[in-house]
Amino acid sequence: MKRALLSVSDKTDIVVFAKQLVELDYEIISTGGTYKKLKENGIDVIAVDTITGFPEILEGRVKTLHPKIHGGLLAKRDNSSHMKAIEELDITPIDLVCVNLYPFESTIKKENVTFDEAIEQIDIGGPTMLRSAAKNYQDVAVICDTNDYASIINELVETGNISLTTKKKLSAKVFRHTAFYDSIISNHFQEEVFPEKMTKGFSFNTALRYGENPHQQAALYKLGDNPYSLFQAEQLNGKALSYNNIQDANAALNILKEHSSPTVVGLKHMNPCGVASHTSLLQATIDAIDSDPVSIFGGVISMNGTLTLEIARILSKIFLEIIIAPKYEKEALELLKKKKNLRLLKLDTGFKNTDQFQITSINGGVLFQEIDNYLVDKKHLEIATKLIPSNDEIEDLLFGWKVVKHVKSNAIVVTKGSKTVGVGAGQMNRVGAAEIALEWAKKHGHTEGLSLASDAFFPFDDVVKLAAKYGVKNIIQPGGSIRDQDSIDACNQLGLKMVFTKNRHFKH
Repeated sequence: MKRALLSVSDKTDIVVFAKQLVELDYEIISTGGTYKKLKENGIDVIAVDTITGFPEILEGRVKTLHPKIHGGLLAKRDNSSHMKAIEELDITPIDLVCVNLYPFESTIKKENVTFDEAIEQIDIGGPTMLRSAAKNYQDVAVICDTNDYASIINELVETGNISLTTKKKLSAKVFRHTAFYDSIISNHFQEEVFPEKMTKGFSFNTALRYGENPHQQAALYKLGDNPYSLFQAEQLNGKALSYNNIQDANAALNILKEHSSPTVVGLKHMNPCGVASHTSLLQATIDAIDSDPVSIFGGVISMNGTLTLEIARILSKIFLEIIIAPKYEKEALELLKKKKNLRLLKLDTGFKNTDQFQITSINGGVLFQEIDNYLVDKKHLEIATKLIPSNDEIEDLLFGWKVVKHVKSNAIVVTKGSKTVGVGAGQMNRVGAAEIALEWAKKHGHTEGLSLASDAFFPFDDVVKLAAKYGVKNIIQPGGSIRDQDSIDACNQLGLKMVFTKNRHFKH
Protein backbone atom coordinates (compact mmCIF):
# COMPACT_ATOMS: atom_id res chain seq x y z
CA MET A 1 0.00 0.00 0.00
CA LYS A 2 1.28 3.45 -0.93
CA ARG A 3 1.17 6.37 1.49
CA ALA A 4 -0.14 9.89 0.79
CA LEU A 5 0.30 12.91 3.05
CA LEU A 6 -2.47 15.51 2.74
CA SER A 7 -2.17 18.83 4.57
CA VAL A 8 -3.98 21.73 2.94
CA SER A 9 -5.06 25.22 3.88
CA ASP A 10 -7.35 25.45 0.84
CA LYS A 11 -9.61 22.43 1.27
CA THR A 12 -11.33 22.76 -2.11
CA ASP A 13 -12.07 19.22 -3.42
CA ILE A 14 -9.75 17.63 -0.87
CA VAL A 15 -12.42 15.19 0.37
CA VAL A 16 -13.13 13.93 -3.16
CA PHE A 17 -9.39 13.68 -3.88
CA ALA A 18 -8.74 11.73 -0.67
CA LYS A 19 -11.60 9.29 -1.35
CA GLN A 20 -10.23 8.65 -4.82
CA LEU A 21 -6.77 8.00 -3.42
CA VAL A 22 -8.20 5.55 -0.89
CA GLU A 23 -10.00 3.73 -3.72
CA LEU A 24 -6.62 3.51 -5.46
CA ASP A 25 -5.17 1.80 -2.38
CA TYR A 26 -3.39 4.77 -0.79
CA GLU A 27 -3.04 5.08 2.98
CA ILE A 28 -3.78 8.68 4.03
CA ILE A 29 -1.94 10.59 6.74
CA SER A 30 -2.84 14.15 7.62
CA THR A 31 -2.60 17.05 10.06
CA GLY A 32 -4.83 19.42 12.00
CA GLY A 33 -7.75 20.86 10.09
CA THR A 34 -7.26 18.58 7.11
CA TYR A 35 -7.31 15.49 9.34
CA LYS A 36 -10.52 16.71 10.96
CA LYS A 37 -12.16 17.44 7.58
CA LEU A 38 -11.33 14.00 6.19
CA LYS A 39 -12.38 12.22 9.39
CA GLU A 40 -15.74 14.04 9.41
CA ASN A 41 -16.35 12.81 5.88
CA GLY A 42 -15.75 9.17 6.74
CA ILE A 43 -12.28 8.81 5.32
CA ASP A 44 -9.88 6.46 7.04
CA VAL A 45 -7.01 8.80 7.91
CA ILE A 46 -4.02 8.60 10.25
CA ALA A 47 -2.94 11.65 12.25
CA VAL A 48 0.64 12.79 11.67
CA ASP A 49 1.40 12.83 15.40
CA THR A 50 0.55 9.10 15.44
CA ILE A 51 3.29 8.62 12.85
CA THR A 52 5.84 10.86 14.54
CA GLY A 53 4.99 9.95 18.11
CA PHE A 54 5.30 13.65 18.85
CA PRO A 55 2.42 16.09 19.44
CA GLU A 56 1.84 19.35 17.61
CA ILE A 57 3.51 22.12 19.63
CA LEU A 58 3.84 25.91 19.72
CA GLU A 59 0.23 26.50 18.67
CA GLY A 60 0.70 24.36 15.58
CA ARG A 61 3.97 25.97 14.47
CA VAL A 62 5.65 22.55 14.67
CA LYS A 63 3.71 19.58 13.30
CA THR A 64 5.49 17.88 10.42
CA LEU A 65 9.09 18.95 11.03
CA HIS A 66 10.17 15.45 12.01
CA PRO A 67 12.50 12.74 10.61
CA LYS A 68 9.63 10.27 10.27
CA ILE A 69 8.03 12.68 7.82
CA HIS A 70 11.04 14.05 5.98
CA GLY A 71 12.86 10.72 6.03
CA GLY A 72 9.83 9.25 4.29
CA LEU A 73 9.91 12.06 1.73
CA LEU A 74 13.63 12.27 1.02
CA ALA A 75 14.66 8.61 1.02
CA LYS A 76 15.79 7.57 -2.46
CA ARG A 77 14.14 4.25 -3.31
CA ASP A 78 17.02 3.11 -5.51
CA ASN A 79 19.62 3.86 -2.83
CA SER A 80 20.14 0.80 -0.62
CA SER A 81 21.74 2.76 2.24
CA HIS A 82 18.77 5.17 2.30
CA MET A 83 16.28 2.33 2.40
CA LYS A 84 18.25 0.47 5.05
CA ALA A 85 18.40 3.62 7.22
CA ILE A 86 14.66 4.30 7.14
CA GLU A 87 13.90 0.61 7.73
CA GLU A 88 16.08 0.61 10.85
CA LEU A 89 14.35 3.78 12.07
CA ASP A 90 10.86 2.44 11.28
CA ILE A 91 10.19 5.19 8.73
CA THR A 92 7.63 4.45 6.03
CA PRO A 93 8.20 6.02 2.60
CA ILE A 94 5.68 8.64 1.50
CA ASP A 95 4.72 8.36 -2.15
CA LEU A 96 2.45 11.36 -2.65
CA VAL A 97 2.29 14.75 -0.94
CA CYS A 98 -0.56 17.21 -1.32
CA VAL A 99 0.10 20.53 0.41
CA ASN A 100 -1.01 24.08 -0.12
CA LEU A 101 0.17 26.89 2.04
CA TYR A 102 -1.15 29.21 4.72
CA PRO A 103 -2.96 32.15 3.12
CA PHE A 104 -0.33 34.82 3.73
CA GLU A 105 -1.20 36.79 0.58
CA SER A 106 -4.93 37.03 1.29
CA THR A 107 -4.23 37.82 4.95
CA ILE A 108 -2.11 40.90 4.23
CA LYS A 109 -4.84 42.21 1.91
CA LYS A 110 -7.34 42.39 4.76
CA GLU A 111 -8.06 45.75 6.31
CA ASN A 112 -6.35 46.52 9.62
CA VAL A 113 -4.41 43.26 9.72
CA THR A 114 -1.46 43.56 12.10
CA PHE A 115 2.10 42.59 11.31
CA ASP A 116 1.98 39.88 13.98
CA GLU A 117 -1.20 38.44 12.47
CA ALA A 118 0.50 38.32 9.10
CA ILE A 119 3.54 36.55 10.54
CA GLU A 120 1.36 33.73 11.89
CA GLN A 121 0.27 33.04 8.32
CA ILE A 122 3.84 32.34 7.20
CA ASP A 123 3.90 28.62 6.52
CA ILE A 124 7.03 26.74 7.57
CA GLY A 125 6.14 23.06 7.58
CA GLY A 126 4.21 23.25 4.32
CA PRO A 127 7.00 24.67 2.12
CA THR A 128 9.47 22.31 3.79
CA MET A 129 7.38 19.25 2.91
CA LEU A 130 6.82 20.53 -0.60
CA ARG A 131 10.50 21.15 -1.17
CA SER A 132 11.53 17.78 0.30
CA ALA A 133 9.07 15.96 -1.93
CA ALA A 134 9.99 18.05 -4.97
CA LYS A 135 13.69 17.36 -4.44
CA ASN A 136 12.94 13.63 -4.46
CA TYR A 137 10.53 13.88 -7.40
CA GLN A 138 11.74 10.58 -8.88
CA ASP A 139 10.01 8.76 -6.02
CA VAL A 140 7.41 11.23 -4.73
CA ALA A 141 4.54 12.93 -6.54
CA VAL A 142 4.01 16.40 -5.08
CA ILE A 143 0.87 18.47 -5.56
CA CYS A 144 0.44 22.13 -4.56
CA ASP A 145 -2.45 23.12 -6.84
CA THR A 146 -6.06 21.97 -6.45
CA ASN A 147 -6.41 22.18 -10.24
CA ASP A 148 -4.06 19.20 -10.58
CA TYR A 149 -6.17 16.73 -8.55
CA ALA A 150 -8.23 15.48 -11.49
CA SER A 151 -5.31 14.91 -13.87
CA ILE A 152 -3.37 13.01 -11.20
CA ILE A 153 -6.31 10.73 -10.48
CA ASN A 154 -6.88 10.18 -14.20
CA GLU A 155 -3.25 9.18 -14.70
CA LEU A 156 -3.38 6.80 -11.74
CA VAL A 157 -6.60 5.22 -13.01
CA GLU A 158 -5.35 4.88 -16.59
CA THR A 159 -1.78 3.70 -15.95
CA GLY A 160 -1.69 2.67 -12.31
CA ASN A 161 1.17 5.07 -11.67
CA ILE A 162 2.34 8.65 -12.01
CA SER A 163 4.96 9.02 -14.71
CA LEU A 164 8.40 10.48 -14.12
CA THR A 165 7.57 13.23 -16.64
CA THR A 166 4.51 14.25 -14.64
CA LYS A 167 6.42 14.11 -11.36
CA LYS A 168 9.14 16.36 -12.74
CA LYS A 169 6.57 18.91 -13.96
CA LEU A 170 4.88 18.86 -10.56
CA SER A 171 8.27 19.35 -8.89
CA ALA A 172 9.07 22.40 -11.01
CA LYS A 173 5.63 23.80 -10.21
CA VAL A 174 6.31 23.40 -6.49
CA PHE A 175 9.55 25.36 -6.64
CA ARG A 176 7.78 28.13 -8.56
CA HIS A 177 4.98 28.05 -6.01
CA THR A 178 7.26 28.32 -2.98
CA ALA A 179 9.42 30.97 -4.65
CA PHE A 180 6.31 33.03 -5.38
CA TYR A 181 5.10 32.55 -1.81
CA ASP A 182 8.45 33.67 -0.40
CA SER A 183 8.53 36.70 -2.71
CA ILE A 184 5.24 37.95 -1.25
CA ILE A 185 6.58 37.53 2.28
CA SER A 186 9.91 39.19 1.53
CA ASN A 187 8.20 42.16 -0.12
CA HIS A 188 5.88 42.53 2.88
CA PHE A 189 8.90 42.65 5.18
CA GLN A 190 10.99 44.83 2.86
CA GLU A 191 11.84 48.34 4.01
CA GLU A 192 14.60 49.23 1.52
CA VAL A 193 13.51 50.72 -1.79
CA PHE A 194 16.19 48.79 -3.67
CA PRO A 195 17.42 45.80 -1.61
CA GLU A 196 20.43 43.63 -2.50
CA LYS A 197 18.12 41.10 -4.15
CA MET A 198 14.77 42.01 -5.67
CA THR A 199 12.08 39.34 -5.83
CA LYS A 200 8.68 39.91 -7.44
CA GLY A 201 6.01 37.27 -7.89
CA PHE A 202 4.18 37.28 -11.23
CA SER A 203 1.09 35.13 -11.78
CA PHE A 204 0.21 33.81 -15.23
CA ASN A 205 -2.94 35.46 -16.56
CA THR A 206 -3.29 34.48 -20.18
CA ALA A 207 -1.38 33.42 -23.25
CA LEU A 208 -1.45 35.98 -26.06
CA ARG A 209 -1.72 35.15 -29.74
CA TYR A 210 1.70 36.74 -30.25
CA GLY A 211 3.80 39.67 -29.09
CA GLU A 212 4.50 42.95 -30.89
CA ASN A 213 4.88 40.92 -34.08
CA PRO A 214 3.47 37.54 -35.16
CA HIS A 215 6.83 35.76 -34.89
CA GLN A 216 7.15 36.62 -31.16
CA GLN A 217 5.52 34.49 -28.46
CA ALA A 218 3.94 36.39 -25.58
CA ALA A 219 1.92 35.99 -22.39
CA LEU A 220 0.38 38.28 -19.80
CA TYR A 221 1.37 37.98 -16.14
CA LYS A 222 -0.11 39.77 -13.15
CA LEU A 223 1.82 41.49 -10.37
CA GLY A 224 -0.18 42.53 -7.32
CA ASP A 225 -3.73 43.89 -7.20
CA ASN A 226 -3.55 47.44 -8.51
CA PRO A 227 -7.19 48.60 -8.71
CA TYR A 228 -6.36 51.02 -11.56
CA SER A 229 -5.34 48.30 -13.94
CA LEU A 230 -6.52 46.50 -17.04
CA PHE A 231 -6.72 43.37 -14.89
CA GLN A 232 -9.67 45.01 -13.16
CA ALA A 233 -11.43 45.90 -16.41
CA GLU A 234 -14.53 44.06 -17.57
CA GLN A 235 -14.48 43.35 -21.30
CA LEU A 236 -17.96 43.88 -22.72
CA ASN A 237 -17.29 43.23 -26.39
CA GLY A 238 -14.69 42.33 -28.97
CA LYS A 239 -11.75 40.03 -29.46
CA ALA A 240 -9.20 39.25 -26.77
CA LEU A 241 -6.67 42.00 -26.18
CA SER A 242 -3.39 41.61 -28.03
CA TYR A 243 0.08 42.45 -26.73
CA ASN A 244 -0.02 45.83 -28.49
CA ASN A 245 -3.60 46.47 -27.36
CA ILE A 246 -2.56 45.97 -23.75
CA GLN A 247 0.39 48.33 -24.09
CA ASP A 248 -1.74 51.02 -25.71
CA ALA A 249 -4.67 50.67 -23.33
CA ASN A 250 -2.35 50.89 -20.35
CA ALA A 251 -0.71 54.04 -21.75
CA ALA A 252 -4.13 55.61 -22.34
CA LEU A 253 -5.14 54.91 -18.75
CA ASN A 254 -1.97 56.52 -17.42
CA ILE A 255 -2.63 59.72 -19.37
CA LEU A 256 -6.27 59.77 -18.30
CA LYS A 257 -5.26 59.46 -14.65
CA GLU A 258 -3.61 62.88 -14.71
CA HIS A 259 -6.96 64.63 -15.24
CA SER A 260 -9.81 65.14 -12.78
CA SER A 261 -12.17 67.09 -15.05
CA PRO A 262 -14.12 65.31 -17.84
CA THR A 263 -11.37 64.14 -20.18
CA VAL A 264 -11.00 62.00 -23.30
CA VAL A 265 -7.70 60.52 -24.47
CA GLY A 266 -7.04 59.36 -28.00
CA LEU A 267 -3.92 57.22 -28.31
CA LYS A 268 -1.92 55.43 -30.99
CA HIS A 269 1.27 53.41 -30.55
CA MET A 270 1.56 54.46 -26.88
CA ASN A 271 1.57 58.18 -27.71
CA PRO A 272 -1.44 60.47 -27.30
CA CYS A 273 -2.75 61.74 -30.62
CA GLY A 274 -5.52 63.79 -29.05
CA VAL A 275 -6.38 64.76 -25.47
CA ALA A 276 -9.12 67.14 -24.40
CA SER A 277 -10.81 68.24 -21.18
CA HIS A 278 -14.15 70.05 -21.04
CA THR A 279 -17.12 70.46 -18.74
CA SER A 280 -18.97 68.30 -21.31
CA LEU A 281 -17.57 64.84 -21.96
CA LEU A 282 -19.27 64.93 -25.36
CA GLN A 283 -17.36 68.07 -26.31
CA ALA A 284 -14.14 66.58 -24.92
CA THR A 285 -14.71 63.59 -27.21
CA ILE A 286 -15.19 65.83 -30.22
CA ASP A 287 -12.10 67.88 -29.35
CA ALA A 288 -9.89 64.84 -28.74
CA ILE A 289 -10.79 63.30 -32.09
CA ASP A 290 -10.49 66.64 -33.86
CA SER A 291 -6.93 66.96 -32.52
CA ASP A 292 -5.78 64.28 -34.94
CA PRO A 293 -8.58 62.57 -36.89
CA VAL A 294 -6.01 60.75 -39.01
CA SER A 295 -3.92 59.10 -36.30
CA ILE A 296 -6.90 57.98 -34.20
CA PHE A 297 -7.75 55.46 -36.96
CA GLY A 298 -7.09 52.05 -35.35
CA GLY A 299 -6.35 53.69 -32.01
CA VAL A 300 -7.62 53.74 -28.44
CA ILE A 301 -10.16 56.05 -26.82
CA SER A 302 -10.37 56.28 -23.04
CA MET A 303 -12.57 58.56 -20.94
CA ASN A 304 -13.31 59.18 -17.29
CA GLY A 305 -17.09 59.62 -17.53
CA THR A 306 -20.19 57.83 -18.77
CA LEU A 307 -20.13 56.97 -22.45
CA THR A 308 -23.50 58.22 -23.71
CA LEU A 309 -25.44 57.41 -26.85
CA GLU A 310 -24.36 60.77 -28.34
CA ILE A 311 -20.71 59.90 -27.77
CA ALA A 312 -21.24 56.37 -29.10
CA ARG A 313 -22.67 57.78 -32.34
CA ILE A 314 -19.44 59.72 -32.87
CA LEU A 315 -17.14 56.84 -31.97
CA SER A 316 -19.06 54.32 -34.07
CA LYS A 317 -18.07 56.25 -37.20
CA ILE A 318 -14.37 55.70 -36.50
CA PHE A 319 -12.36 52.49 -36.74
CA LEU A 320 -11.08 51.97 -33.19
CA GLU A 321 -9.36 49.03 -31.54
CA ILE A 322 -10.39 49.79 -27.94
CA ILE A 323 -12.73 52.02 -25.97
CA ILE A 324 -12.34 52.36 -22.20
CA ALA A 325 -14.96 53.99 -19.99
CA PRO A 326 -16.20 53.61 -16.40
CA LYS A 327 -19.83 53.37 -17.52
CA TYR A 328 -21.80 52.85 -20.73
CA GLU A 329 -25.38 53.85 -21.35
CA LYS A 330 -27.42 50.83 -22.43
CA GLU A 331 -28.20 52.30 -25.85
CA ALA A 332 -24.58 53.33 -26.35
CA LEU A 333 -23.41 49.81 -25.59
CA GLU A 334 -25.92 48.30 -27.99
CA LEU A 335 -24.74 50.60 -30.77
CA LEU A 336 -21.03 49.98 -30.21
CA LYS A 337 -21.52 46.21 -29.92
CA LYS A 338 -22.60 46.17 -33.56
CA LYS A 339 -18.88 46.30 -34.26
CA LYS A 340 -18.09 42.74 -33.16
CA ASN A 341 -14.31 43.22 -33.08
CA LEU A 342 -14.33 46.50 -31.14
CA ARG A 343 -12.95 45.87 -27.68
CA LEU A 344 -15.10 47.62 -25.07
CA LEU A 345 -13.61 47.80 -21.60
CA LYS A 346 -15.40 48.93 -18.47
CA LEU A 347 -13.09 50.19 -15.73
CA ASP A 348 -13.61 52.46 -12.74
CA THR A 349 -11.24 55.34 -13.50
CA GLY A 350 -11.61 56.77 -10.00
CA PHE A 351 -9.25 54.28 -8.41
CA LYS A 352 -5.71 55.17 -7.42
CA ASN A 353 -2.72 53.72 -9.26
CA THR A 354 -0.99 51.76 -6.48
CA ASP A 355 2.02 50.53 -8.47
CA GLN A 356 5.29 51.60 -6.90
CA PHE A 357 7.69 50.69 -9.69
CA GLN A 358 8.04 50.78 -13.43
CA ILE A 359 9.96 47.70 -14.58
CA THR A 360 11.76 47.69 -17.93
CA SER A 361 13.70 44.77 -19.34
CA ILE A 362 17.19 45.08 -20.77
CA ASN A 363 19.52 42.39 -22.07
CA GLY A 364 20.48 40.32 -19.04
CA GLY A 365 18.46 42.24 -16.47
CA VAL A 366 15.79 44.77 -15.62
CA LEU A 367 15.63 48.43 -14.69
CA PHE A 368 13.51 49.44 -11.70
CA GLN A 369 12.36 53.00 -11.14
CA GLU A 370 9.63 54.60 -9.11
CA ILE A 371 6.48 55.48 -11.04
CA ASP A 372 6.53 59.11 -12.25
CA ASN A 373 3.60 60.37 -10.18
CA TYR A 374 4.92 63.91 -9.86
CA LEU A 375 2.72 66.77 -11.03
CA VAL A 376 3.88 70.32 -10.54
CA ASP A 377 1.64 72.55 -8.45
CA LYS A 378 0.96 75.91 -10.08
CA LYS A 379 2.21 77.69 -6.96
CA HIS A 380 5.63 76.17 -7.64
CA LEU A 381 5.84 77.46 -11.21
CA GLU A 382 8.51 80.03 -11.90
CA ILE A 383 7.50 82.88 -14.20
CA ALA A 384 10.60 83.36 -16.37
CA THR A 385 9.48 86.23 -18.62
CA LYS A 386 8.48 89.86 -18.26
CA LEU A 387 4.96 89.08 -19.41
CA ILE A 388 2.97 87.08 -16.86
CA PRO A 389 0.42 84.42 -17.91
CA SER A 390 -3.16 84.85 -16.69
CA ASN A 391 -4.78 82.24 -14.46
CA ASP A 392 -6.57 80.78 -17.48
CA GLU A 393 -3.32 80.61 -19.41
CA ILE A 394 -1.63 78.88 -16.48
CA GLU A 395 -4.39 76.25 -16.46
CA ASP A 396 -3.91 75.73 -20.19
CA LEU A 397 -0.16 75.33 -19.70
CA LEU A 398 -0.67 72.80 -16.91
CA PHE A 399 -3.01 70.83 -19.15
CA GLY A 400 -0.28 70.63 -21.80
CA TRP A 401 2.24 69.67 -19.13
CA LYS A 402 0.09 66.72 -18.04
CA VAL A 403 -0.07 65.50 -21.63
CA VAL A 404 3.57 65.99 -22.64
CA LYS A 405 4.58 63.93 -19.61
CA HIS A 406 3.25 60.86 -21.44
CA VAL A 407 4.69 61.56 -24.90
CA LYS A 408 7.89 59.80 -25.95
CA SER A 409 10.94 62.06 -25.68
CA ASN A 410 11.93 64.38 -27.22
CA ALA A 411 8.37 65.61 -26.83
CA ILE A 412 6.49 68.78 -27.69
CA VAL A 413 2.74 69.26 -27.23
CA VAL A 414 0.86 72.24 -28.62
CA THR A 415 -2.51 73.06 -27.06
CA LYS A 416 -5.33 75.53 -27.51
CA GLY A 417 -7.30 75.79 -24.31
CA SER A 418 -7.67 72.34 -22.79
CA LYS A 419 -7.18 70.35 -25.94
CA THR A 420 -4.17 69.23 -27.94
CA VAL A 421 -3.77 70.54 -31.47
CA GLY A 422 -0.30 69.18 -32.21
CA VAL A 423 1.93 66.44 -30.81
CA GLY A 424 5.58 65.89 -31.68
CA ALA A 425 6.89 62.62 -30.26
CA GLY A 426 10.10 60.67 -30.05
CA GLN A 427 12.37 62.89 -32.11
CA MET A 428 16.14 62.96 -31.88
CA ASN A 429 16.15 66.72 -31.32
CA ARG A 430 13.70 69.05 -29.66
CA VAL A 431 13.26 71.48 -32.54
CA GLY A 432 12.32 68.55 -34.78
CA ALA A 433 9.57 67.54 -32.33
CA ALA A 434 8.40 71.17 -32.22
CA GLU A 435 8.25 71.39 -36.02
CA ILE A 436 6.02 68.30 -36.20
CA ALA A 437 3.62 69.56 -33.54
CA LEU A 438 3.47 73.12 -34.85
CA GLU A 439 3.06 72.13 -38.48
CA TRP A 440 0.19 69.84 -37.53
CA ALA A 441 -1.51 72.66 -35.63
CA LYS A 442 -1.07 75.04 -38.56
CA LYS A 443 -2.36 72.47 -41.05
CA HIS A 444 -5.61 72.26 -39.10
CA GLY A 445 -6.08 76.00 -38.79
CA HIS A 446 -4.65 76.60 -35.32
CA THR A 447 -2.35 79.58 -35.79
CA GLU A 448 -2.96 81.88 -32.82
CA GLY A 449 -3.38 81.81 -29.06
CA LEU A 450 -1.46 78.55 -28.73
CA SER A 451 0.45 77.12 -25.77
CA LEU A 452 3.47 74.84 -26.02
CA ALA A 453 4.74 72.27 -23.53
CA SER A 454 8.18 70.66 -23.64
CA ASP A 455 9.09 67.61 -21.55
CA ALA A 456 12.67 68.85 -21.02
CA PHE A 457 14.54 72.16 -21.12
CA PHE A 458 15.50 74.13 -24.21
CA PRO A 459 19.26 73.93 -24.81
CA PHE A 460 18.93 76.77 -27.34
CA ASP A 461 16.44 79.48 -28.20
CA ASP A 462 15.48 77.84 -31.52
CA VAL A 463 12.21 76.31 -30.22
CA VAL A 464 11.05 79.68 -28.86
CA LYS A 465 11.75 81.44 -32.17
CA LEU A 466 10.03 78.68 -34.12
CA ALA A 467 7.02 78.66 -31.80
CA ALA A 468 6.50 82.40 -32.16
CA LYS A 469 6.20 82.03 -35.94
CA TYR A 470 3.29 79.60 -35.48
CA GLY A 471 1.21 81.68 -33.08
CA VAL A 472 2.38 80.30 -29.74
CA LYS A 473 1.89 82.78 -26.90
CA ASN A 474 2.67 80.66 -23.82
CA ILE A 475 5.37 78.10 -23.09
CA ILE A 476 5.86 75.66 -20.21
CA GLN A 477 9.15 73.82 -19.85
CA PRO A 478 11.38 72.56 -17.01
CA GLY A 479 14.14 75.15 -17.29
CA GLY A 480 17.57 74.34 -15.94
CA SER A 481 19.68 74.75 -19.07
CA ILE A 482 22.90 76.72 -18.79
CA ARG A 483 21.47 78.73 -21.69
CA ASP A 484 18.03 79.37 -20.21
CA GLN A 485 18.60 83.09 -20.54
CA ASP A 486 18.76 82.79 -24.34
CA SER A 487 15.24 81.37 -24.39
CA ILE A 488 14.02 83.92 -21.85
CA ASP A 489 15.44 86.79 -23.92
CA ALA A 490 13.84 85.40 -27.08
CA CYS A 491 10.45 85.20 -25.34
CA ASN A 492 10.76 88.77 -24.08
CA GLN A 493 11.73 90.04 -27.53
CA LEU A 494 8.90 88.18 -29.25
CA GLY A 495 6.20 88.85 -26.66
CA LEU A 496 5.83 85.28 -25.35
CA LYS A 497 5.16 84.20 -21.78
CA MET A 498 7.16 81.31 -20.36
CA VAL A 499 7.06 79.39 -17.08
CA PHE A 500 9.52 76.88 -15.64
CA THR A 501 8.34 73.75 -13.79
CA LYS A 502 11.82 72.88 -12.48
CA ASN A 503 11.22 69.20 -13.13
CA ARG A 504 11.33 67.22 -16.36
CA HIS A 505 9.38 64.23 -17.68
CA PHE A 506 11.67 62.27 -19.96
CA LYS A 507 9.92 59.19 -21.37
CA HIS A 508 12.10 56.80 -23.37
